[in-house]
Amino acid sequence: MEEIKQPLWYVIHTYSGYEVMVKDNIAKMVENNNLGDFITNIEVPMEDDIVERNGKKKVIQRKKFPGYVFLKMVYTNHIWYLVANTRGVTGFVGPQGHPQALTIEEIRRMGLEAIVVEDLDIKVGDNIKVISGALSEFVGVVEEVNHDRQKVKVTVSMFGRQTPVELDFAQVEKVN
Repeated sequence: MEEIKQPLWYVIHTYSGYEVMVKDNIAKMVENNNLGDFITNIEVPMEDDIVERNGKKKVIQRKKFPGYVFLKMVYTNHIWYLVANTRGVTGFVGPQGHPQALTIEEIRRMGLEAIVVEDLDIKVGDNIKVISGALSEFVGVVEEVNHDRQKVKVTVSMFGRQTPVELDFAQVEKVN
C-alpha cells in the first residue's frame, strides 16, 4: 500500500434506494481488509421529516441526498478500485468519474462533520446569515455568544414574528 495521507470527504453515487446497503457493504469491506486507516467514515445523511397519515403526525427519517453516500477516505488507486467495484456503487462524483474531494465549505454546509470554529468574528448585536440547517438563508441578530459550547443565540424573523434560536458557530456567517 501507499503512504497514508490525510483522509478527505468524497461522494459516491449509488442506485436509488441502495444507499444504506452500499454503506454496509463498504463497512464490511473495510473491516475484512483492515482498511480502517484508509476509510475512516461512511455517512448517509438523514433528516427528520414530519408527515401526516390518517390524521396523525409522524416523524420519519429521510435521506438528505438520495442516491449518494459520503465517504471520508485516503485516496489511493487501490481504495478507489475497491470502493468503485462495491455492489450498488455506480461511481464517484467528480469530473469523468474521478473522485473530487469536498471543500471545507461543502462539508460545513452539508453538516458532515462538527467543525470547531476557533476565531468567530461575531459579537452581540451583529447581523448574521444562517448557512446550514433547517433555517438556512434566514437572517437574524445575535443576542448571545457562548464560546465554550460553540453556540450563538440569534433572533430571526419567522412568519412575521421575532423568534429566538440557538445555532452552532459553523451554521452562521457574519453579514456586512
